[in-house]
Amino acid sequence: MRLFQKHFCAIAISLWAASPGNAQLLVEPTLHIKAEAGSGRVALTLDACGGRTDTRILSALVENKIPATIFVTGIWLKHNAAAVEIMRAHPDLFELENHGGRHVPAVDTPQKIYGIRSAGSPQAVLAEVESGAAALAVTGEPAPKWFRGATAEYSPSAIAMIRKLGFKIAGFSINGDGGSLLGAKETARRIAAAKDGDVIIAHINQPTHAAGEGVVQGLLALKAKGLTFVRLDDADGIGDEGTTD
Repeated sequence: MRLFQKHFCAIAISLWAASPGNAQLLVEPTLHIKAEAGSGRVALTLDACGGRTDTRILSALVENKIPATIFVTGIWLKHNAAAVEIMRAHPDLFELENHGGRHVPAVDTPQKIYGIRSAGSPQAVLAEVESGAAALAVTGEPAPKWFRGATAEYSPSAIAMIRKLGFKIAGFSINGDGGSLLGAKETARRIAAAKDGDVIIAHINQPTHAAGEGVVQGLLALKAKGLTFVRLDDADGIGDEGTTD
């Protein structure tokens, strides 16, 4: 039975929430991993929204044995088979998770977030999550356990629906590259400032942006400090707004 059918009640509730007069404020959840004694652990999460692969980042991760959780869209998977094969060849480093089928914000009311049109309805939110998981299944990767929506902003009712599908929702505590729009210096500074328990978000799909250089510099600075990198599946993630509990 399809997930749409299994979660009909959740859709009905969200339809009420999305009706006129019941508009919801959006939330941008945070996520931390459980702190650990010693030099500390951080989780690197990289979004692959669309476009191509920043090989500066991918090569640095492989060469320096830095684990990362990669949130991939169905759009990105279609055009980056070579990068996917590299990631699959290093299962000790890369965990591929669900970033949606079409990179549509998981917001069940019609609006724009950072210029991107939201899913706009409960059914469309569910379609975005389901299609993202289906695109990953085609690659032979294990079923995803985490979801991160486009723009990383959500309506509370969409969060509830996604959780009912069995996904944890990946927030973050450090915005490393400002949507890949920051310069190399500022990106490196932000990432290098990460501390034990932080979850970093950056992007691996903008090879022409200066931010990619800064991502590499920041990660190498953290490694030099002795911090350990972990994937989300290898750590206990604690998110707010009902995203992990």
